[in-house]
Amino acid sequence: MTDQTTKESIKNTFSVGRGNEEGARMFRDWFKLLDETAEEGRGAAYVFVMGSMAEVLRVFDLPVVFPEINSLQTAVRRVAHEYLNEAEDYGYSPDICGYVKADVAVQLGGGHHPMGRIPRPALAVLTNACNTYIKWGEIWERMYRIPVFTLDVPGTRAAGAQTWPGDPDFESDRAYVAGQIKELIALCEEVTGKRFDIDRLREALSHANTMSRGWKQVIELNRSRPSLFNALTDGTIYLGVSNGFRGTAEGAGYFEELVEEMSYKAARGIGTLTDEKYRLVFVGVPCYPIFRRFNEMFAEWGGTFVNSTYLWFAAGGANLGFEYDLSEPLESLAEGTLISVRDAMDSMFYQDRALIEMIDPFHIDGIVYHPIKSCRTVSTGLADNRRALRQSRDIPSLFIESDMMDRRVVSEAQLKNRVDAFFEGLASRRVMAERRE
Repeated sequence: MTDQTTKESIKNTFSVGRGNEEGARMFRDWFKLLDETAEEGRGAAYVFVMGSMAEVLRVFDLPVVFPEINSLQTAVRRVAHEYLNEAEDYGYSPDICGYVKADVAVQLGGGHHPMGRIPRPALAVLTNACNTYIKWGEIWERMYRIPVFTLDVPGTRAAGAQTWPGDPDFESDRAYVAGQIKELIALCEEVTGKRFDIDRLREALSHANTMSRGWKQVIELNRSRPSLFNALTDGTIYLGVSNGFRGTAEGAGYFEELVEEMSYKAARGIGTLTDEKYRLVFVGVPCYPIFRRFNEMFAEWGGTFVNSTYLWFAAGGANLGFEYDLSEPLESLAEGTLISVRDAMDSMFYQDRALIEMIDPFHIDGIVYHPIKSCRTVSTGLADNRRALRQSRDIPSLFIESDMMDRRVVSEAQLKNRVDAFFEGLASRRVMAERRE
C-alpha cells in the first residue's frame, strides 16, 4: 500500500461519520457544563430554538439552557413518561405540550435530568414564534421570580407576502426588533453586572456566520444521490450543535468540518443507506419515544429523509445561511433575527410552498406528514397543507399521527401498518411509471 493510499484510507475513516460522533461528544460536553453550572449554584439563560438570542447572551457569559432539547432527551432515553406523570400529578393537563410538562418535572426535581443536572434560570428569553413559549416563560417567572424577556418578532402577514431590506415595512419591522434587542442588552447588564462589549458581540456573530454558512451548504449537499445524511436522525444531532453552540468557535468549527465530510461523501457516492430506493421529506416533529425504531420503519424499505421542515424551524432560521454584517452588528442582528424567526414561523404555517420547491432539487419520491398530540402549533393545518400540496404537485404523501414525547399515544404496530402501505403504494407507482416508459 502506497503512502498516498494510506493517507486516503485514513482520511476516509476520519471523515465518514465524524459529524455524528463529534456532535454527540459536544452535546455531552454541553450538558456537562450545565451540570457544573448547577453544582456551582450559578444561573443560566433559558431560551428556545426559535430566536434564542444566543449571540447576545454569549457576550455576558451566560450558559444557555434549551428546555425543548432537555425534554426531548427524556423521550429519546425512554424516561419521558416518568416526567410527564409527575407533571400531571402536579396538576398539568394531559392535553398540553409534552415538552412543557417534562420541563416542569425537571424543575420540581431540582433540575435532575438523564444527561445531568440543569441549572436554575437567571432570566428567560423567548419569542412569539410559538404561543406556548409565552405561557412556558410565565411558569418559570412564577417558580423563580426571574425576569422574562419576550422578543416580539413580526411574522409574515400572508403567504408569499414577505418583505425584504429596503422595503418600508421591513425597515419598520427591523427598527422594532432592534429596539427590543437594546432592551435585552440592558436587562442582561442588570442581571449579570457586566457591561455590554460590542467587540464580543462581533466575535459571536462571526462564529454564527460560519455556522449558518455551513448549515446551508450541508442541506444543499444532501441533494446528492445517494443522500449523504438522514435529515431525521443525523439531522437532529446537527440541530443540537447548531443551537447549543451557536455563536461559539466550537460550533463554527464543527460545521466547517461537517461541510468537509459531506463534500467528501458526495464526491465518492457514499450514502446514508446502502441501498437507497426512496427519497422522502419529513414534515413536523420527530417521534422521539421510539426514535430509532420510527426511522427503521422507513429505512427497511430503502427510504431515507433527505430534508425536513424540522431542520427549518428547529434551527431557528440558521438554515437560511444568513450572515451578519460585522460593521453594523446591532442593526444586522436585528435584521437576521427578523428574517430567521419569521422564516421559522413560515415553516409551520406555509409549508406547502417550501415543500413544492424541494421536490425537484432533492429528487423527492414522497412526503411524510407527522402531526403530534403535544404540539398544536406545528400540527394544526397539516391536513389542509397536504391537500394544497396535492393540488399543486402529483407527489405521494403519508399522514401519520403520534407524539414527540408521550409513548402512551404512540402505537408502533399501527404506524408500521401505515408506513408499509405507503411504501407498497410507492412501489406500485414506480412499476406503473416504468411500464409507461
